Amino acid sequence: MTDSTSPLAAGAPLPVYKRGLDLVRDPLLNKGTGFTVNERATLGLRGLVPPQVVDIEDQERRILQNFQRQHDDLDRYTYLETLHDRNETLYYRVLLSHLNEMTPIIYTPVVGLACSQFSHIYQRSRGMYFSADDVAHFAEMAQNWPEDEVEIIVVSDGSRILGLGDLGANGMGIPIGKLSLYVVGAGLEPRRTLPILLDMGTNNQALRDDPLYLGRRLPRLTGPAYETVVEAFIRAVHARWPHALIQFEDFSNDQAFQLLERYRRQVLCFNDDIQGTGAVTLAGILSALRITKQTLSEQRIVFLGAGAAARGIADTFVAGMMAESGMTLDAARRQIWTLDSQGLVTLDRLDSLSEHKRPFAQDSAPLPDLLAVIHAVRPTILIGVSGQAGSFSEAVVRAMHSYCERPILFPLSNPTSKAECTAEQAYEWTNGAALFASGSPFPPVTRGGHLLVPGQCNNMYIFPGVGQGVVSCQASKVTDAMFYVAARTLAGLVGEDSLAVGRLYPDLTLIREISVQIAVAVCELAFAEGLAGIERPADLEAFIRARMFIPEYLPYVAV
Repeated sequence: MTDSTSPLAAGAPLPVYKRGLDLVRDPLLNKGTGFTVNERATLGLRGLVPPQVVDIEDQERRILQNFQRQHDDLDRYTYLETLHDRNETLYYRVLLSHLNEMTPIIYTPVVGLACSQFSHIYQRSRGMYFSADDVAHFAEMAQNWPEDEVEIIVVSDGSRILGLGDLGANGMGIPIGKLSLYVVGAGLEPRRTLPILLDMGTNNQALRDDPLYLGRRLPRLTGPAYETVVEAFIRAVHARWPHALIQFEDFSNDQAFQLLERYRRQVLCFNDDIQGTGAVTLAGILSALRITKQTLSEQRIVFLGAGAAARGIADTFVAGMMAESGMTLDAARRQIWTLDSQGLVTLDRLDSLSEHKRPFAQDSAPLPDLLAVIHAVRPTILIGVSGQAGSFSEAVVRAMHSYCERPILFPLSNPTSKAECTAEQAYEWTNGAALFASGSPFPPVTRGGHLLVPGQCNNMYIFPGVGQGVVSCQASKVTDAMFYVAARTLAGLVGEDSLAVGRLYPDLTLIREISVQIAVAVCELAFAEGLAGIERPADLEAFIRARMFIPEYLPYVAV
């Protein structure tokens, strides 16, 4: 791949230092049957690939035929990852051309199944594993990665994979999938991305007993021992790639907030479960409010679930209310009610509450369950981040609808099997009045001849554009304001025709255009606030577009 600031980005021949099988076996450079006659002659490839030269369009057709022959979603995931390991340009070409079909396979919901089976379907190493057993060697381990220009690292410790819990080293499927979305969604150069799994052990006994499990077969580290490993990791990767953006992904609630607060002022980093989820949810809510013709500060919002995602979304809502109407922080927080496993989060429970729950504790009598809260609060918005399938019951949804003409329902738990309700249920129980978006995709529903299109509250709408913006302008830090402008930008891209059928997000096939606009908005904010590390380009949008990886074969020249 090329330096996006060089003439090679415009399609000039790319000098390559590999020949023969070394070239064919490099997924970043391999073209398979797409190598030209001249390249085969000059790069020592004659006889190493079939004699017919095949263009990338025909290669794509072959991939699609074989993809469609797979028996189930796990087979389809494995097939695509095999292509990923063989030919990255073709892999991203296929994904970009068939986003709606492929995205649910490489990420939610199928990535959850893939992670649960990761050690059994493992074929080839991708990314890096930093095991707690090797903590003394982290600095030298970082040197083992061959790329010097890494721009984005996605790291997980496997402790809270989607709604599936502790999957240990099997959680590597998440960083791999997220970075695929970065490349597809915002055009990050594949070679400048790095998936990492921090292996702290696992408390999942079934994994520790599995003879094929590839991670540490020890209980998960906690406390100072855990913090020591994370600190060594941050130091090692920051020393190796001082300008890389680190995205924390799928860390358990007890670590997610602490890590974000500890490191956000030390290194360039953010937590997508907290900040990205908050931004994409706010964008969907802002779209829904265009339909109801209301403001954010008028809403009464109930959360089922009080973990990292709930706190991130709630904080983003609060920031939105304050920016929109000048509400005070305390007044905005009073518009939000959260439920955990003990019922409504209230002030009389303050001593026993986790730190991240305390700001949203209500001065209220105890309420034991969601239905009781619905009757007491009469919410206009209901957010599900509980991982409890079916918890938005018919009684709950009908009760909410009795108090609200157009209830806004966001069952966000992933994968699909964990969703608090389905789109069909939401529409059925509200006579089609619900404004609906979910974490995993649901098909359109027709009621009384009227098409209703559920939205997918997919972080892919947000984090690729934010990440591209941050690294493009070489921002010194990632701020909450960047996620707020990303949310407003995304909401502004939803057309009136989409709103007419209840669709609260743009068509995902437009993701590259969406990411460009978000990246530009993030950069504009960074320049305005003095956070950018480069001079502002004369044409910022053109600058962003010029950096984007296009999955096409470049001509090669032997060196």
